[in-house]
Amino acid sequence: MARAISSAATDPADLGVLGAVSELRARRLSATELLGAVLARIEARNGGAPSFDGAPDAVNAWARLYPERAEAMARAADERIGGEGEAAPPLCGVPVGLKDLYSVAGLPVTASSRVLEGNVAAEDSTVWLRLAREGMVLVGHTHTHEFAFGGTSDQVGNPWALERSAGGSSGGSAAALAARMVPAATGTDTAGSLRIPAALSGVSSIKPTRGRVPMTGVIPLAESFDHAGPMARSLADCSALLATMAAGPAETIPVAPPPAPMGRLPGGPRPGPRPLDGLRIARLAPPPDVDLDPDVADGVDLAADACRRLGARLVEPERPAHASLDDFYLMVGVEVWSYHEQFAGRADVYRSFLREIMGGVSRAGPAAEYVRAGRRRAQLTAAWESWMAAERIDLLLEATVPVPAPLRTVGYEPVLPAPDPLILLTFTWNMAGFPAVALPAGVGTRSGLPVGVSLIGPRGHEQPLVQAGIDLQEHELEAPVAPA
Repeated sequence: MARAISSAATDPADLGVLGAVSELRARRLSATELLGAVLARIEARNGGAPSFDGAPDAVNAWARLYPERAEAMARAADERIGGEGEAAPPLCGVPVGLKDLYSVAGLPVTASSRVLEGNVAAEDSTVWLRLAREGMVLVGHTHTHEFAFGGTSDQVGNPWALERSAGGSSGGSAAALAARMVPAATGTDTAGSLRIPAALSGVSSIKPTRGRVPMTGVIPLAESFDHAGPMARSLADCSALLATMAAGPAETIPVAPPPAPMGRLPGGPRPGPRPLDGLRIARLAPPPDVDLDPDVADGVDLAADACRRLGARLVEPERPAHASLDDFYLMVGVEVWSYHEQFAGRADVYRSFLREIMGGVSRAGPAAEYVRAGRRRAQLTAAWESWMAAERIDLLLEATVPVPAPLRTVGYEPVLPAPDPLILLTFTWNMAGFPAVALPAGVGTRSGLPVGVSLIGPRGHEQPLVQAGIDLQEHELEAPVAPA
């Protein structure tokens, strides 16, 4: 059973979000002391100073670190906790890493790309404004796959095995969490970029309903597909972060109005041996063209059996609809170019893989086909939601990624595989805009690497979805710990 780590038994850097909150509020630990432990852990485990290209023997989770700024923020958090006591915000003093897409006024934001080298944010992103208001302590920016366009972040090593990918595009955040360099981080998700690195690195994430967390001030990939969300080592910790990231108006996006109010998110598991009693969960077989690695299939079996033990009724229906990768790539291509057109004269500065992609998306279209693909996308969303309602399905369960962490190529391959095998299960829920939680489901007996599962719910259903995920993780699926 996964539990908050006691500070009496470990280095403070091993604390998760809620464990840190408990120690800070009890005044057994100061924010300054916690930050000191985090910075020492980064020094010990990152594999040297942050670098653009990474190295085969380095985790290299961080694009940039801000120790002086962080120390000032930690001192301010200590003063706030001392002055406000229990009235201080719950996350006050907790360290956090921001994916290198989130703007912080006066600091660089580069999308881990030389295209934006020297770019300094003029304003704070909405997410950082909300986290800063809570008194969280910014440790640094974590690496992303260049401009978030990929599932591997190959300048980042997986703490489970440095020759393996930590996943992407939020690979730096996942690696920093798995190596216990920071208790909390942010990511974004356009085709799986919160959930893929969570699965490959053995951590947790929540992709909320599209529009739930504003993307204002976050460098976009594809505007109508992008989701901002939290990452941490447990779903309970992610829930605490999401409550703050979504604490304000939702966002109106091109294809949908803002989601309905989310309600209060859970902070822990429900008591008793059958907290999932009454839930009807559909275990989804992969689409016909997707094969699960045996270790991943074992993880899904483990999670399904755990759901049954906790009281859920599992059914194994046929999928009511299949998302089209062709539609996804066409729509994303158009939206990517709507941002990257401004760099058309600087193609040589991209990494080689992205240089090739930008040449293609610059010719994306035509506009009429984009509209038709959008119509099919809306039909996909309606098909899944109406089917779940008619069949009385509360949640969906499936593998997050078909394979454990693949080998990485430091510096990236010249060309990305098409289709990217890592997104074959996740991209559907970006098309539909459904919320999903990703959590570890053990360590593969063959690979020795973590595998993950996802629970998915209809739009706007974060509260019951997150609660079920926390129940499953805390009662049954203990989060694995990467080797130090």
